[in-house]
Amino acid sequence: MKKLLTLVLAVTTLALIGCGGGADKSSGGSDAKAEKVVKVGASPVPHAEILEVIKPELEKEGVKLEIVEFNDYVQPNLATNDKEIDANFFQHEPYLKNFVTEHPELKLVNVLGVHVEPMGIYSHKIKNINELKDGAQVSIPSDPTNGGRALLLLERAGLLKLKDGVGAAATVQDVVDNPKKLNFKEIEAPQLPRTLDDVDISVINTNWAMQADLVPTRDALFMEDKTSPYVNILVVREGDEKRPEIQALMKALHSEAVKNFINEKYKGAIIPAF
Repeated sequence: MKKLLTLVLAVTTLALIGCGGGADKSSGGSDAKAEKVVKVGASPVPHAEILEVIKPELEKEGVKLEIVEFNDYVQPNLATNDKEIDANFFQHEPYLKNFVTEHPELKLVNVLGVHVEPMGIYSHKIKNINELKDGAQVSIPSDPTNGGRALLLLERAGLLKLKDGVGAAATVQDVVDNPKKLNFKEIEAPQLPRTLDDVDISVINTNWAMQADLVPTRDALFMEDKTSPYVNILVVREGDEKRPEIQALMKALHSEAVKNFINEKYKGAIIPAF
């Protein structure tokens, strides 16, 4: 009986050792590379599409990219600051500066410029900007930065004149010469494509235009050129710039794969900024 008990204990001990070895192997041991997750908030087009391109490259670096889509210009910055996401990719530097000025409690920084989305003037009612009639209805973005940008574009198109020196901070009150007596309607940027049946022209950001199946290089009556200062940027919380997964994200966004994708997919409607 004593010999039988000894044998049972020995077999049990070997079984336990075997189980322990199996668990260690399945966990990958101490040499396993832990996968890190980075969540990036983005507008669906083109930002989320560009981020999809870099997922495989980040996976090779042990970084899992989760894309969180937003359809407005406010929540991505708030979510980044509140640590609901790690970064956002939807805005340009002038917009970020204005947003942080209005929300000084936010600690957000621009870490990378990726591309330019030339703003354009669109219409369902005319085929040429010269056809615009007196008293025409014009919809522009309601947020301060893009509203000023839209007015600058209308000025470049010869439709109005702004007060000297106002630049991107321009508002409709800064219009000093309005020969066609244009009537301005300030609308939230994502809703601008929906106004095209109600207004004569609308000044629309490229990302919202593309979501409405408008092709800037084909459909815009007038567009910003390649010298536009409105580069779309990657934004993170202050202090997170050196996190390894953020560094990997930045490197991937400036890859040749991204540059080629932008050039081939958008054919000049969006321009790489690197």
